[in-house]
Amino acid sequence: MNRVWAMIERDLRRFRRSPVLIFISVLMPLVQLVVLGYAFGGKIKNLQLGVVDQDHGVPAVKLEEMFQAIAANARTFTPVYYDDRDAALRDLRNGKIGGLVEIPPRFSRKLLAGANPRIALMEDNSDQFASSALKGALDGLLSAYNAPAVAPRMTAAARLDIVEIYPYVPYIQFLLPGVIVLAIFVSAMIGGGIIFIDDKARGLHEGYLVTPIRKLELILGFTFAGAIKAIIAGAVLITAGSVIAGIPDPLNPLRLARMSLLVVATALALISMMFLIMVRVSDPLVPRAIFGMLNTVLYFPSGAVYPTQSFPAWMKAISIVDPFTYAVHGFKQLVLKNTSLAAVAGDLAFLTLFTALAMTAATFLFRRTL
Repeated sequence: MNRVWAMIERDLRRFRRSPVLIFISVLMPLVQLVVLGYAFGGKIKNLQLGVVDQDHGVPAVKLEEMFQAIAANARTFTPVYYDDRDAALRDLRNGKIGGLVEIPPRFSRKLLAGANPRIALMEDNSDQFASSALKGALDGLLSAYNAPAVAPRMTAAARLDIVEIYPYVPYIQFLLPGVIVLAIFVSAMIGGGIIFIDDKARGLHEGYLVTPIRKLELILGFTFAGAIKAIIAGAVLITAGSVIAGIPDPLNPLRLARMSLLVVATALALISMMFLIMVRVSDPLVPRAIFGMLNTVLYFPSGAVYPTQSFPAWMKAISIVDPFTYAVHGFKQLVLKNTSLAAVAGDLAFLTLFTALAMTAATFLFRRTL
């Protein structure tokens, strides 16, 4: 272990002399957490909804008043009134408004006669998020509009009561587990893959290769040195990220201890994977070229930004063998639900087994050649 520790100490000394590298490896995931968390996390608001009233009856005016109520309270949309239907359609096609509601002639008369009148929502379905928000808001509005003025005392209609077992989880909190894993991956990629190949290209490995150090000790030294850097990044994210995301009681010692254990398991798994990928690579451009591909192939199928249950079969197959999947699942349990280690035992077992298999394969593939 003295020879392994000497390799670790040399690598960490060099890493300490590169404060910019440390700063970037930690800052980039934090920036992603803040930007993506607030860009995608909030409810869609302030959409422009065109309204063409061709009826002007009392029921139609009541409907327009409800539009104004939504604009003043939920603010999902702001009504924009048109007298000319063609002008409204032109603005819809040109993107000036996100949707167009048309109240047809004789709407009020048909409503009072119980003839089930219809209003039309013409939506810009090129933006599925905006169109879904408009449709949901108008569905809720019409449900309230059609409700009887005096509710019956007895009803046979079935109702759904929602019981939430956890407090409301904003999207920035939902995104935090994936960002923690991403920070560990970035550190593994920079501190493991890229530096490993750069050292090899500059001939620094020759100092190791002329010594009697064994292949396993080389891999252990590389792995532990890279894992320590990744653990530092993960430790910053589980503390600073929890505070930024507004996790309840973010500095709870027991929660941080459980999360730290998962950080170590994740760091060892990802750094072992990087050395397995890079063990036969000599070109220093290769790790930089595949960084984006690895990020896409590993991060998005993991369930970090979208539930894996909706994936097609081929993406589910990737998520099953993807170490990101188990790391993200484990951090979701600990960060969002504050569960015990029993809930992440399967994740820890997979990451540990993955580390052992990756290190064994990397040791087998490593060549002691000058």
